[in-house]
Amino acid sequence: MSSLSALLSETVGRAFAAEGLDAAFGKVIVSNRPDLAQYQCNGALAAAKAAKQNPRALAEKIAERLKAEPIFREVSLAGPGFVNLNMTDAYLGQQMNRILRDTRLGVPPRAKPRTVVLDYGGANIAKPMHVGHLRAGIIGDSLRRIYKFAGDRTIGDVHLGDWGLQMGMIISELELRRPDLPYFDKSFSGPYPKESPVSLAELEEMYPKASKDSKENPERMEISRQATAELQDGRPGYRALWQHFFDISVVALRRDYGNLGVYFDLWKGEAIVHDLIAPMIADMKQKGLVEESKGAEIVRVAEPEDKAEIPPVILVKSDGAFMYATTDLATIVDRVNCQDPDLSIYVVDHRQSLHFVQVFRAARKARINGKGELVHLGYGTMNGTDGKPFKTRAGGVMRLDDLFQMVTDEATKKITEHKLGEGYDPAEKIDIAHKVGVAALKFADLSNNPIANYVFDLDRFSSFEGKTGPYLLYAAVRVKSLLRKAREQNDAPGTILPPEPGERDLLLQLGQLPDAIEAAYADLAPNKIADFAFTLAQTFSAYYANFHILSETDTGIRRSRLAIAELVLKELELCLELLGIATPERM
Repeated sequence: MSSLSALLSETVGRAFAAEGLDAAFGKVIVSNRPDLAQYQCNGALAAAKAAKQNPRALAEKIAERLKAEPIFREVSLAGPGFVNLNMTDAYLGQQMNRILRDTRLGVPPRAKPRTVVLDYGGANIAKPMHVGHLRAGIIGDSLRRIYKFAGDRTIGDVHLGDWGLQMGMIISELELRRPDLPYFDKSFSGPYPKESPVSLAELEEMYPKASKDSKENPERMEISRQATAELQDGRPGYRALWQHFFDISVVALRRDYGNLGVYFDLWKGEAIVHDLIAPMIADMKQKGLVEESKGAEIVRVAEPEDKAEIPPVILVKSDGAFMYATTDLATIVDRVNCQDPDLSIYVVDHRQSLHFVQVFRAARKARINGKGELVHLGYGTMNGTDGKPFKTRAGGVMRLDDLFQMVTDEATKKITEHKLGEGYDPAEKIDIAHKVGVAALKFADLSNNPIANYVFDLDRFSSFEGKTGPYLLYAAVRVKSLLRKAREQNDAPGTILPPEPGERDLLLQLGQLPDAIEAAYADLAPNKIADFAFTLAQTFSAYYANFHILSETDTGIRRSRLAIAELVLKELELCLELLGIATPERM
């Protein structure tokens, strides 16, 4: 199945081929002047340059050939050689029926599927998730959905922070508080207790104290460093504690991510690659890439064309400790061994851009990335209405579960104000409020370009009016209600007829779904799908206000309009699903 623009491109491509030119010049795109045409082809300019012809004269030849095609009702020229195209209403209606019958709604799968690893978690063990973790999860999960729908084999990896100084801080803090535990007895031969000696709440209290004490007291910091070293060297009691901390943290993380509808295929952390580090460094030394610098082991990654200084990657510090870059390089080795990806996408704060430039260059120099391309999608900051990073009213970092509760409460308030869900079962009302809250949160993020900062305004984004998630949910639910009423009166969608003049805009918008998804896929930009969905909802709202549907007396026309509504619903729900937003059955 091909998209509408692809089908038109094939037709126009044949016209270029008939002139002895490459059919690729016939690529058709949605017109940037919808007042002049539905679609346009700009290929005559490039083709004329390649063939050393006059572009306007060449465009006239192409236009004359296209005028003989029965699918076009009008072919015209603009400027130095732009070919404007308008389809016949019969062809447009025919294509809408094709899309409606297609399970993929006209979106072709990739001809050559790839294996794609997406790294979009980054939460830390023993620490509560906060608002800073939000964008990585939301953007990364949406990209995973988009790439999977496109036909790629996708692997979402949470990539937990579970292997570093923070672990040593917590272990040593517990030892200071409860030295009698068997984990700290070097002579203890096991087995260690199955239950964790501390709860997640206790871990969340212990870490800030241990971190503060370590930073203020060099002797306390040395204790933390020693515990970290012994953990990484495999001390059994410390490894057992680490496993406890990992297990109880992951339970909470699964809950928090699950509340957001964000999912991962892999729940790996940095610890999983520890044993890969030594052989990786040995291999890099054998390749002559590792140098000693002030007691540290480094890999230089600067290149002659760099306009800014690119520092070397530090693999091993002078005290023998490994760096984040070392662990990230070992993670690439692990992914090549386990998944052999064609592409790895890291959805991480843009402030880490230099880090990934260093890591990716080192990976390529060492040839440890296999066949795979490495890409960093650096996202911007979620700010409050004051323009500063989003915080609590008291000025602290907001926990993710508190933010989730806040948006759910606001959704409940808005639902009550609009008198939605009246008379529903309490459980259903709670479910609706949950979905509306998540839609408000996710759409607020995903409607923006990922690389840009944006302002999160809870009141505006939870509104059922404007460019918001709740508005899209209500638009979808309204179509569901319309189709449900049709079934109740024994009516059903039929064949979409050639559009009346006032219906063309809606059908043309419906035909642009594949282009929006392809753009989101190519540009790592879920906002392209968000923009399409919002425009579709607006266009259908105007259509719904101007055309009778259930009250239309002509059976053929009524069922055609029901079929259009059904296609609108299918496309809206697909867009929302790709954004990670679930749609309620009713409101």
